[in-house]
Amino acid sequence: MHDPNWLRIESARSLERLLPRVRSALAEAQAQDPAGYARFEARLQREWPRLFDLLLRLYGGQYDFFYQLEQLLLAAGRAWSERRPELRVLDAAREADPTWYQAQQMLGAVLYVDRFATTLAGLQAQLPYLQRLGVTYLHLMPLFLAPAGNNDGGYAVSSYREVHPELGTMAELAELADRLREAKISLVLDFVFNHTSDEHTWAQRARAGDEDYAQFYLLFPDRRLPDQYDQTLREIFPTVRKGSFTWDAGMRRWVWTTFNNFQWDLNYANPAVFRAMGEELLFLANQGVEVFRLDAVAFIWKRMGSDCENQPEAHWIIQAYNALTRIVCPALLFKSEAIVHPDEVVKYLGLEEAQLSYNPLFMALCWEALATREVRLLSQALATRWTIPAGCAWVNYLRVHDDIGWTFDDDDARALGIDPWGHRRFLNAFYVGDHAASFARGVPFQANPATGDARVSGTLASLAGLEQALQAGDADLIDLAVRRILLLFSVMLSSGGIPLLYLGDELATLNDYGYARDPARADDSRWVHRVTFDWARERYGDDQTRPEGHVYQGLLQRIGLRKNHEAFAGGGLDVFATGNPQILGYVRQHNGERIVVLANFSEGTQRLAGNRVRLHGAGYQFRDLISGQTIHAEGEFQLEAYQCMWLEG
Repeated sequence: MHDPNWLRIESARSLERLLPRVRSALAEAQAQDPAGYARFEARLQREWPRLFDLLLRLYGGQYDFFYQLEQLLLAAGRAWSERRPELRVLDAAREADPTWYQAQQMLGAVLYVDRFATTLAGLQAQLPYLQRLGVTYLHLMPLFLAPAGNNDGGYAVSSYREVHPELGTMAELAELADRLREAKISLVLDFVFNHTSDEHTWAQRARAGDEDYAQFYLLFPDRRLPDQYDQTLREIFPTVRKGSFTWDAGMRRWVWTTFNNFQWDLNYANPAVFRAMGEELLFLANQGVEVFRLDAVAFIWKRMGSDCENQPEAHWIIQAYNALTRIVCPALLFKSEAIVHPDEVVKYLGLEEAQLSYNPLFMALCWEALATREVRLLSQALATRWTIPAGCAWVNYLRVHDDIGWTFDDDDARALGIDPWGHRRFLNAFYVGDHAASFARGVPFQANPATGDARVSGTLASLAGLEQALQAGDADLIDLAVRRILLLFSVMLSSGGIPLLYLGDELATLNDYGYARDPARADDSRWVHRVTFDWARERYGDDQTRPEGHVYQGLLQRIGLRKNHEAFAGGGLDVFATGNPQILGYVRQHNGERIVVLANFSEGTQRLAGNRVRLHGAGYQFRDLISGQTIHAEGEFQLEAYQCMWLEG
């Protein structure tokens, strides 16, 4: 690290040299909105020392460091000048209320545009459905230009400035963002910045022999360095290929491809890559995006002899993009997607890095508790791994577009007498239906026979037992499956942070095995749960005699309760021992309101000593918000199969 005094002086000098260029370039925009420009320059003065420090750490040794710095600052100025007035108004509102995303009214939803509403215009027509559900945060899965056929669900981006033609246009995306904002729904998109598709202009130029663009990727003339790297890298998609490199016959070079062969990793050791991707980031922010999910954040920096995951430079890059957006578009938030060890996940959270983060541990351990009928691991994780930096928030989910991996800490498991390796094998077998006690109907994903590692695909309803129950035609099993689904929703909605629904789960959608007949998708079992939304089934949402209606109405009720109780705001959560290994217990409180949550993760009736609740509530009498029943915390009381109580004193 550099001497703080030297850094402060050098940072000030650099800005003093660069500001005249910026003011000259923005003279017209400054004349049109002098107050707005003054705010822009004030943010620039505030954030510049941090941005300068981070870029100096990353690129200070490069011969063209100051040239790249100047070009980045000019790009930031252009992006501010192109930012529409209504987005500048949003910037001011978000700066005035910086923790707006911690309100209990927040509810997230995620969908594929084509599978939910065919096009962006079709999605706009379905806004009433989203509003009825109470959505305030809408994540659209990758919708940019991508290769035909297999494109990893859109995560192989061929152009960040073009919407896939079958979905619509960039102008329609900006219009949708405006309509969502009017409906008080924030638009969330993926920023896929670890890699591009091999059809991206940069990759095509590299293939054509342009050495400037060859430096945008990690290319090798022979296997000497790839073999050295491969010794310490883990295989992310082991069924795709052995190792992390792909031979490109056109260039006659090996290309670093962490994921699929057609996804080329970007070379962030090159400052031109940081600047180019920064320009794409700001362009998309100016379309009205309010949150970016930062895809595959753990992989963006490479270091020989390491696993090339979670390197310090990866954090610096995200922090530098954070500083850049604080200057140009402070309404924008980052959400990290780091499906790595829990100790590493939390390191990406911070007001100066990613304000939000997926919570993969919560997701994995909710399913673990459902399989084991015990809450030991889940309770321990909530008690010891829930705390995050002030002002930040977890995004809690039960299922998204991706697979389910068992990302709990091995030492946490051992402390409870659980063998981590054997437990993961059990969970994989349970959720693909290969265990005698299983109710689940999942599908294996990326099973690695060499290591025994595997993950699981499946819709929430199929994993929770509804598919099995309907096939058996057993009313009791159907009832238990619905109870499991509502239990999971109840815990997700009450545990703190932003709850996130994968749309279709609210109507108990089952697996779609038709993906196996599509050559572009047959090798990716995640398509089993990326189901096309069946609008004909929407009418069942009001029929509580059907599982779809029972789930939908139960979910709506719980969403309404969450939104109307301040205790569910923020992220604070106090776990307590219930004295029953099947029952999870925690307290949510905010602004003087307090709610005790109890959740029975078993299909049997479970009893609980009343004094366990009295110690964490207020008195002897509570009202369960979900059932409306009065609970007397004297002696013992019971929770029915998979029952969740939200107890208000």
